[in-house]
Amino acid sequence: MKEIRAVIRPQKLPRLREVLRGLPGFPGMTISKAVGCGATVRHAPSNIREELTDFTDKVRIEIVAPDEIADALVECIVQVASTGQTGDGLVWVTDIQRAVFIRKTVGAG
Repeated sequence: MKEIRAVIRPQKLPRLREVLRGLPGFPGMTISKAVGCGATVRHAPSNIREELTDFTDKVRIEIVAPDEIADALVECIVQVASTGQTGDGLVWVTDIQRAVFIRKTVGAG
């Protein structure tokens, strides 16, 4: 299994969700709000207000998926999220040793 994480522009999320849900075997995803800044600096912040607002809103996506579909998911994320501009985001993949669904068994005490 693989964990696929991505940080993308928030406006790309609706289209990405639509495309991912259309992929066979799509296991679902977790979404959270994120803020960040890249390593590329346009200029150094000159005051505290600018220092605190030098971040852009992003969305963080987490998907745990079988190895067989991980590459397709990554390709999909990259294609949909790309605008060709700095700040489009980042996708990374890590191995998962074990994943267990948490469910309440009917009738369990």
